[in-house]
Parts: sequence; structure tokens; C-alpha cells
Amino acid sequence: MVEGIVSLVFEWSALELLTDTPGTSGQLRAAPEDFRVEEVPAYLPSGEGEHLYLLVEKRGHTTAQVVRELSAQLGVRDRDVGVAGLKDRHAVTTQWLSLPARYEARLSRFALTGVRILETRRHSNKLGLGHLRGNRFVIRVRNAAGTADQAAATLALLRARGVPNYFGPQRFGLRGLNAEEGLKVLRGESRLRDPRVRRLLTTSVQSLVFNRFLSLRLARGLFDRLLVGDMAKKHDTGGVFLVEDAAAESPRAQRGEVSATGTLFGKKVKPLTRDAGELEREALSTFGLTPELFASRRGDRRLTRVFLEDAEVRPEEDGYTVALTLPKGSFATSVLRELMKTEVDVAEENPEERDQEETA
Repeated sequence: MVEGIVSLVFEWSALELLTDTPGTSGQLRAAPEDFRVEEVPAYLPSGEGEHLYLLVEKRGHTTAQVVRELSAQLGVRDRDVGVAGLKDRHAVTTQWLSLPARYEARLSRFALTGVRILETRRHSNKLGLGHLRGNRFVIRVRNAAGTADQAAATLALLRARGVPNYFGPQRFGLRGLNAEEGLKVLRGESRLRDPRVRRLLTTSVQSLVFNRFLSLRLARGLFDRLLVGDMAKKHDTGGVFLVEDAAAESPRAQRGEVSATGTLFGKKVKPLTRDAGELEREALSTFGLTPELFASRRGDRRLTRVFLEDAEVRPEEDGYTVALTLPKGSFATSVLRELMKTEVDVAEENPEERDQEETA
């Protein structure tokens, strides 16, 4: 490794926390039922059309595994099965899938342990990636050293100020190593041929740079403030604008009306400029990277902060349950890390075994 350049391995400890309240510690995912995720759709199927929507509950499977089994058992091409989002394996999750309605008669032959089809309904178009509003989480924290009241106090701060929109360890694979292989893909040095795996690995490099950019903002008191050159996003309308006067716009950020965005580098998105651009270049240089390296990616902008909906903590005999709704593409582990102050969900599977949100 070049002297002064930080490792590409994901570590929570390298990322700034927003809250300084006591952590509860505790255990997650003692059983799949301890981590429940319900997709919040952008729209419900109309009841008419050439596509059949399936409301699927799964336990112990990734979304990709369910899609592969549907395809194999019903004779549907993988690309004809639509999904809005990708859900965890070690959880009980509910989401909509779609397939051409002509396969409806074959559904009776589908069987997969841990998977139930709860409802079917017709719609006019295929379900597309990103066609969801968010996800509702109900998560059990067991064997907590801290109290539910402590968790509730931290959650109250997050409700007021927002949550750092970090990419969680799910994005970075076993021992957080995906970005190292992703860099090889970007440089043309990888022997991997599966296009889906290559895409997920390169996405992890984008995500690592974004996390660093966001962490620098927290470290310098810029979580709810803006810099000249920021591309800020309005939370009510989704409109994005260039910040020319940081002093004038920062009060809007402190009121939660707007937030800065970070760059997921690629050919379709321009890097930040001026003061914000300097911070972004610092994040890149931490890993010895440049924007040009991401020319094979499409690119996007991502909010540095998201706000919780319907968030609450309920005490349990040996810990607590936290329930909350997050917008699409955001990770509940970013919230849990603030509550627990531990290395939440580290050391997960490789990218072929774990689903990841693809946002760029």
C-alpha cells in the first residue's frame, strides 16, 4: 500500500458517529425473525394488465435466490422477473416481484422452503429496480448492556437531526473486502467475468468514497450545514440546486429542509466544485483514487442525510425492539450503529451471497 493512503477495507470505526450518547451494545439477528423488513411500494398494482405482481415473504434467502428459483421452476427468463429492491438473507422480508402474466397458471408448481406468496395482482408494467418508496424495519436487539431508554434518547436525536446516510457493511461483503476487488475491476485487473458481480464490486468502491466524504463532513461540523459548491437536495420536492451562498442556505439545512449530496462517481455525474469539491477530492485522495477511474460507471448523487419516519423503541426483557421507516437505498445498520455504538453487521457473505442496493 502506498504510504499515506487508507485501506479500501470497510470499517465502521473509520466513520464518524453523529451522536455521543451511550451505546446499548447488544446482539442482532439471533434469528431471522429478529430482523423484519417490509417494502414500502411506490405504487400498488392496479389489478389489470399484462404483468403479474407477487407479494412475497421470504426467510433465509436473498432476493436474487428467489428470482432464480422462480425462473427455473416456472420457465421464466431471469430478466423478465421484476424487483424494486434487494433484501437481506438473514431476515424475514416482504416485497413485490413481477413476471409476465402468461405464467400465472404455473405458479401452483412453485415451492421453496422459507418463501410464501401472500398475494397476486395484475398491473400494466414490469416492476423496475428503484420502484419503491422505502422500507419499514422492525428489529430486535437482544442481550443489550444498555437500556431501551438510552436507545430511545439516541433515536430522538436522530429524528431531530437526521441519520448519516452511510452505506452499511452489506455493501462491502465478507470482512469488508469488496472494494479491494472492485478497484481491480475498475483498473481492468480482475479475472471475474460475471457482469452482475463486477457491477456490485465496483459499486462498493463508489460507496467507500461516499462514506469517507460524509464522515469528513461530520468530523468538521458540516452534517447539517452546506458548503459553496455543494449540490443540495430539497427533501420535500427532490429538487437539486448548486449552493452559491453557504451562509444563506445553511439555515435551511439546519431546519431539515435541504441536505448536501455526495457524488457516486461515474460518466453521467459531474464532481462537486469549489469548497465542496475540495472536500470531495480529499475523500478520493484518501484512497489514492481519481474521478476518471469511474468512467465505466453511470454515476449518481446520494443524500448525505435522511430522516426517519414512524420511529420508536419498545423495551423487551433482554433489550429492545426498534421500528422505523427509511427511504429507499438507506441502511438500517446506520441507525443501529448510532444506538448500539458497535460494529453492526460486520463480516457478512461475499457479493454473490448477499443482496445489495444498486443506486448507481
